[in-house]
Amino acid sequence: MTTVLGKYSDHLYAVLRFIVGASFAVHGAQKLFGILGGMRVPLLSLWGLAGVIEFFGGILVAIGLFASVAAFVASGEMAVAFFTTHLPKGFWPILNGGELAVLYCFVFLYIAAHGAGICSLDRRMHR
Repeated sequence: MTTVLGKYSDHLYAVLRFIVGASFAVHGAQKLFGILGGMRVPLLSLWGLAGVIEFFGGILVAIGLFASVAAFVASGEMAVAFFTTHLPKGFWPILNGGELAVLYCFVFLYIAAHGAGICSLDRRMHR
């Protein structure tokens, strides 16, 4: 069976990378700057470290600069978030509030494995 959007897969991956990275950066901005309904956290804390990883890692993934490394670090952060914050509330992510952490973890793991792709600064720099 052929895919309907197969010929657009490279471009759709670039959109996915940008949207996921930008969304992750917003979570970091909430923690670091207290904007968009977030609460500012102390920079020298685990929540502060999470904010730094989310903000700067999200930006790097979104623009496709060192995207594999940034996505791998972000994936690890989300795994730690799930196991330390959500899993103690129960096993199932839908019940413990961890579905977003699981989703980010595996999307970032895929991005880390796949690389930045087209429309990225990584690709532009390696021409």
